[in-house]
Amino acid sequence: MKKHFVGILALMFNLAVAAQNNNQRTFEISKNLDIYSSILHEIEQFYVDSIDYSSLVQESINQMLSGLDPYTVYIPESKEEELKMMTSGEYGGIGAIIMQRGNEVVISEPYEGMPAQVVDLRCGDVLLEIDGKSLEGKNTSEVSNLLKGVPGTQLELKIKRQGEKKSLKKTIVRKKIQLHPVPYFGVVNKNVGFIQLSEFTDKATNEFRMALDSLVKKDKITSLIIDLRDNGGGLINEACKIASLFVPKGTEIVSTKGKDEGQNFSYETTSEPSYETMPLVVLVNGFSASASEILAGAFQDLDRATIIGTKTFGKGLIQGIRQMPYKGFLKLTTARYYTPSGRCVQAINYNNHTLKSRADNSKNVFFTKSGRMVLGGGGITPDSILNQEKKVNIAFHLYSQLLMFDFATNYAKKHRQIATADIFSISEEDYREFVAFVKEKNFTYKLKTEELINALKESAKYEGYESLIVDEIKSLSEKLKPNIEKEMEECKADIIDFINFEIIKRYYFQKGTIQYNLRDDELVKKAVDILTKKS
Repeated sequence: MKKHFVGILALMFNLAVAAQNNNQRTFEISKNLDIYSSILHEIEQFYVDSIDYSSLVQESINQMLSGLDPYTVYIPESKEEELKMMTSGEYGGIGAIIMQRGNEVVISEPYEGMPAQVVDLRCGDVLLEIDGKSLEGKNTSEVSNLLKGVPGTQLELKIKRQGEKKSLKKTIVRKKIQLHPVPYFGVVNKNVGFIQLSEFTDKATNEFRMALDSLVKKDKITSLIIDLRDNGGGLINEACKIASLFVPKGTEIVSTKGKDEGQNFSYETTSEPSYETMPLVVLVNGFSASASEILAGAFQDLDRATIIGTKTFGKGLIQGIRQMPYKGFLKLTTARYYTPSGRCVQAINYNNHTLKSRADNSKNVFFTKSGRMVLGGGGITPDSILNQEKKVNIAFHLYSQLLMFDFATNYAKKHRQIATADIFSISEEDYREFVAFVKEKNFTYKLKTEELINALKESAKYEGYESLIVDEIKSLSEKLKPNIEKEMEECKADIIDFINFEIIKRYYFQKGTIQYNLRDDELVKKAVDILTKKS
């Protein structure tokens, strides 16, 4: 009886402490809201100039949320289309990628079969006016907002095309643009299939399954490469549905845990797998995040696929969409997710905005279904690490200054058609034309190293040591001075690679560029090697 009484007292004490903590939190929230409201009132009454209160409050909301993490954001009614695009990959527009070029906005890439391509908008076209309104001084975000709109509505576009003396006018009818989560699939070696999955929208599983079924039925593939490189994630349900194609019904793929008990959930496969025994390889890199890490992490923990590439991004946080007053939305981080072995892959602790150290990660040891050791924290570490990063050379600078882009635009004007994407390459004569084109543009560039040397020179001057290192700095600067002609010969293969990519984009669009990149993709070659040895 005494023990029972002590237990009741302990429970009452814990409830009292919890209530006190809740009251304290409620008071702090009320106090700060009162302060905020009073400040707004004082501004409205006494601030010297007129104020856009909507903009002011929006900015303060954004500033507040930025202190939590990069993924928690407020989406006002005016940006509801952005929310729709996040979840469905759909928007109303002309179907083209645009980019900034100095003070101009130009077409970077029209989507195949979309309104921009149908009316013959081309890479390099400069956008001058939309519905008679000048675009001078506007950035890509502003122009993008003007191009988007309700499907079926019409816009008049005035453009400037390279080589044309007069501006051109295009009448375009906006369309519902669907960004395909599976931009490409095909066979890469005999019976080895390849599917690139670019995002986990609400149509990802359907497109993925259609692609896989087609590869099995038409091309008779017996093994599969799933490419999740540069896939920033999306809907957790879609990752679980795709996993269900390959693992037994009732298998846990991921679990989530949050402050609110309603966020604690285990996601299990709910259907029988169609391809339970098909050998798999998953490709990842540093831009594979969120739902990509859920899928790759589950396959790794369940020993269902070999993961190759580089360590993934490390986003172990889950966001939910909450309805706000006046038709706004709050995308809010509500939970962390955990792979089947119990790992959380989150790399950054947003409480103090620091990266978890590798030493800390090494202590978080987990085990796969078969007992293999895997590490938690800081992303998914592949089973086979293969880094494809290239050193920055003159090819990068030529590309970033859009010289390959312009050359490809000129090339497309002279050639009605080219060889297919899997075999096309420019000729030696074409390359010599490009070299002459670069000379004509008086191309040069600055190395990052040169900037650091100049910073060292300024520091030495400030501290009075300039005279001691002046000769060394002069010698270093001379050695680092670009020799354009020599470097273009040494880096010829990389430069041709960029040029080929830009030219193919103008004839075969996104599918063509993916097909071209697969020709010399070391990760794909490694994956094929792994899968052919298993078969």
